[in-house]
Amino acid sequence: MGGEVIGPWYLYLDESGDLGFDWSKKGTSRYFTICILAVRTATRNKTLSNAVKKTLRRKFNYHGADKKHVVELKGARTSLEVRTYFFNQVAGVRFGVYALTLNKSRLYPELATQKERTYNYLARLILDQIPFEAADTSVELVLDRRKNKTQVADFNGYVEAQLHSRLSPTVPLYIRHQDSQSNYCLQAVDLFSYGVFRKYERGDDSWLRVFRGKVQYDDVFLP
Repeated sequence: MGGEVIGPWYLYLDESGDLGFDWSKKGTSRYFTICILAVRTATRNKTLSNAVKKTLRRKFNYHGADKKHVVELKGARTSLEVRTYFFNQVAGVRFGVYALTLNKSRLYPELATQKERTYNYLARLILDQIPFEAADTSVELVLDRRKNKTQVADFNGYVEAQLHSRLSPTVPLYIRHQDSQSNYCLQAVDLFSYGVFRKYERGDDSWLRVFRGKVQYDDVFLP
């Protein structure tokens, strides 16, 4: 992210898997991935957004399509062919993917019942990998609107406290919780997050291999 043209930073945060620990429950994941799509300048940000819109229009909602109208790209519900179609549109755009995957079986028992605390801590660990010291105009962190008001306040306060010493006083930080159906870049990070998650959860890196050149950080917490 650092060392290039001046411009605002856009960070989109999403996750794949779940933070449930009832192993007898069908569908409970073994891993939990938190992922950030980081892009600099409004032009690149718009290019990523437009690529999602074009993929929806060309692959699902084209004229004459005998299908239900699709309003959102989701990694778990989208074929590799469609994901690759999306990526081919942005392969030449400069952006970075940062991911941290929790091995849930090794999480400390006292944290297994504190999902929000665990989520916030993992978010902080992945944010630690972003070179905020190089930000020169503004930073906008966007995540899906899934938290209640108390959880939003806790998350925002925690992140602001962690980043306070890493951002210049002249660089404002905006944290936004938005509906992923109306924010196309949140849909893009969902696709990337799913690719990293699937590598650990299913041993399948076929989608990850497509965008591996954009991955700046990929690690496991409690391997």
